[in-house]
Amino acid sequence: MGRTTHRSTHDRRTFFRGTGLVLSAAALGGGLAACSRTSTGGGGESGSDGGGGGDLLSRLQEAGTITVGFAGEAPYSFEEGGEVIGATVALHREIFGELGIDTVEGKLTDWGSLIPGLNGMQFDAVSAGMSILPDRCAQAAFSEPEFQYTTALMVPVGNPEGLETMDSFVDSGLTVATMAGAVESDYAAALELDSIEVGGPQDGVDALKSGNADAFALTAISLNYLADNTVDDVEVTESFVQEIDGVKQVGAGGTVFRQEDTSLLDAYNEKLAEIIADPERYLSIVGEFGFGEQELPPEEMTAEILCSGDLSSLQ
Repeated sequence: MGRTTHRSTHDRRTFFRGTGLVLSAAALGGGLAACSRTSTGGGGESGSDGGGGGDLLSRLQEAGTITVGFAGEAPYSFEEGGEVIGATVALHREIFGELGIDTVEGKLTDWGSLIPGLNGMQFDAVSAGMSILPDRCAQAAFSEPEFQYTTALMVPVGNPEGLETMDSFVDSGLTVATMAGAVESDYAAALELDSIEVGGPQDGVDALKSGNADAFALTAISLNYLADNTVDDVEVTESFVQEIDGVKQVGAGGTVFRQEDTSLLDAYNEKLAEIIADPERYLSIVGEFGFGEQELPPEEMTAEILCSGDLSSLQ
């Protein structure tokens, strides 16, 4: 790929696990905003708490099934051996199960179609660990933070360029690869770095190994999973929180609901709060995917603050 600087607004992805997630037979593409409906969250007025069909939570409990849209990236959510696994679906199986919704059905789609698909009644929630960002909060409702994230760099063994953060690329003549849909693409744009944007994690690895990039920037949890499970001759730097204009870009991902589905959001947040308050329980759900206490969002990090875009209270 040629070298270019990218300007785009993106969210953070998440990833899933567990036998309770049923993968739809076909991946959905850009048509997610069309008018087809899920059997449970289903379309028109019945898709909202205030609509004529009653509130969504009650209908999902009656059906015992929820349909979630997701995009894949290990170890948050990815397909392995025909099964979708990862940390996010494990969390959702736990929470939705406690709400009396025992089956989680998944619809795989591209990243940019997740919120349009949600609002188009294609599914009942988005299970993609999206970053809680102001522009997305204007379109949909986010749960409280589920995973705090940090960034890292995948580099050749020995880290020959001595790279530490994305600041290392400023005026360096070096190129960083970032993934479409990832906040690292926004960091590269803000810092005016020489960068290339790739479609997925393996594409980032390929760019690094082919010499088209000097490093691949992504969440630390994702890069460490890749390095430990699928990639040789690379290493991952210490994780970091990138600073832009002197502000630490702290952030977290959450589950996304339609803005009108308040009873489902409130019930979800209540169960999530119990899990977040109990690190041992949190780790029992997501720990096998490499998540640790460092991914637990701090108490002061709330969806309200992240939706506001004012990170000053979190510095």
